[in-house]
Amino acid sequence: MDLELDGLEVHFDHTAVAAPRIADLLPLYRDLLGGRHLGGGGDNRVAGYRTLQLTYANGNKVELMEPLAGSTFFDSFFELTRGRGGVHHLNFHVNDLDAAVARLTARGYRLHGLNRSDVRWQEVFLHPKEAHGVLIQLAQPGPRDPAEPRPSLEEVLAGRGRNGNGVPSP
Repeated sequence: MDLELDGLEVHFDHTAVAAPRIADLLPLYRDLLGGRHLGGGGDNRVAGYRTLQLTYANGNKVELMEPLAGSTFFDSFFELTRGRGGVHHLNFHVNDLDAAVARLTARGYRLHGLNRSDVRWQEVFLHPKEAHGVLIQLAQPGPRDPAEPRPSLEEVLAGRGRNGNGVPSP
């Protein structure tokens, strides 16, 4: 679904679900609901999480997330969900992150986590207090090398995905 934010192109991309272990999410999102891992995923060692995406027959996607060993990234989220996890955020792609930030700020929204450090993925967040209890991620994807290897599900869970730390999932 394509939307507009004051003339800016906005496209819903995925829902992210977090749990202490991605392996705990697979029986539902892969086995029961039919999600397929098309390759890809890995670690964000700076923030402290591992992620991969499943896609469905209609093209929709669910991102599965877990904390890396020793990470505190999800601590407050897991505290709120009594350790179970759940929907972590909704992701929308924009074609111009600077314009999106300017338009949202002009409308009075407080943004946080602006990150432009990777040309492949630039992002900003609307805090759940700004979005009726939902964390909203706005991202501007950048160029990807089509020849870049896309790790298998097993490789990601073994810590050998993109930027993998070599430590297997719990």
